Amino acid sequence: MTVVTFTTDFGLADPYAGAMKGAVLSLAPDATLIDISHGIPRHDVVAGALALAQAAPYFPPGSIHVAVVDPDVGGGRADIVVEAGGRFFVGPDNGVLSLAAPPPRAAYRIESAFFRRDSVSPTFHGRDVFAPAAGRLASGHAAKDAGPPMPAIVDFPMPDGGTLRDDCQGLVLSIDNFGNLLTSLVGVGIEKGLWEMTCDGRSFDLLVGRTFCDVERGSLVLYVGSSGRVEVAVREGSAAALTQARPGTQLGLRRRS
Repeated sequence: MTVVTFTTDFGLADPYAGAMKGAVLSLAPDATLIDISHGIPRHDVVAGALALAQAAPYFPPGSIHVAVVDPDVGGGRADIVVEAGGRFFVGPDNGVLSLAAPPPRAAYRIESAFFRRDSVSPTFHGRDVFAPAAGRLASGHAAKDAGPPMPAIVDFPMPDGGTLRDDCQGLVLSIDNFGNLLTSLVGVGIEKGLWEMTCDGRSFDLLVGRTFCDVERGSLVLYVGSSGRVEVAVREGSAAALTQARPGTQLGLRRRS
């Protein structure tokens, strides 16, 4: 059985995610369908790219990943299939696939009528283009059959904030459902101690921890998350709510002791 995953900003209140799954199963009834997330913030292509990049490596080779965070649906951006690292990625060419499908990769425009529904809604390419393309791949068709090759796709280079140092700057890349801040900084074995964080003209004290329970409830903790990047959390609370940080917020971090 082939695995097909879905990453979208559709939410679960509307029928959109279900319609996409139906379109895949109508072409590949034995496919295994898995949701990575339908809770990507609306129109936030970077957040979708980050979520897909964090999850996709843990799926088996041959998996097909459909990502639809597509504020320009029906516009000039291409519909694409990308093959990279033994996996397939299907979605709009707006950068949402680029972090999960790094070079070397092969990309193809989805132009073949065989890879699209007969009637394509200009506002729902997820159902009418990307899901059928994933269904064709899941039923054994080659990515190159989707259409002509593309020399390049839109890339989102991962912001490089460098390694956490005693006095450094970074960016908030995304905020998860717990309100934890994922930063652009990489951390390796951060020595425990007291740090100061500044953002939007305010400052906060936070302790280094290996995990959340290393600090008191309601306290800020600085730690290396499962992605290998530095994160900021509030134990049993929300760092985003406390600090008012947003994706793109500049952070300053300085060791105090």
